[in-house]
Amino acid sequence: MKKIVVIYWSGSGNTEKMAAGVAEGAQAAEAEVRIIPVDQASVADVLSADGVALGCPAMGSEVLEEDEMEPFICSLEQENLSAVPVVLFGSYDWGDGEWMRDWEERMKKAGANLAGDGLILQLEPDNDGMEQCRKLGKTLADA
Repeated sequence: MKKIVVIYWSGSGNTEKMAAGVAEGAQAAEAEVRIIPVDQASVADVLSADGVALGCPAMGSEVLEEDEMEPFICSLEQENLSAVPVVLFGSYDWGDGEWMRDWEERMKKAGANLAGDGLILQLEPDNDGMEQCRKLGKTLADA
């Protein structure tokens, strides 16, 4: 059974709901899943997993949350992530998804094995959005 870890930061709860949807999708694909807020996550959680979902909403001028998620991503950039499939997700209020494009590019440059395109949803995920989250989780579990 694959071990999937879903690590996220959420301010309003929207990205937390997305994390739950990603976890549901991975569980439906028969993976063992742990959901961890980023302030409780470690690099070891990532390196010991068979797949990793990272979630963060767009903040400020379309950047990652700066106090918890940004330092965590910086620590991951120092590791070899080529063997661990990774997916990215997050919610946003305004803008066009620049933070996700930047995040994907950054993870690729760090050598991450991206298992799919980053998933962005505007504000609170609706039923369709939750289904997209579940599909992302299944994609990760199947990677």
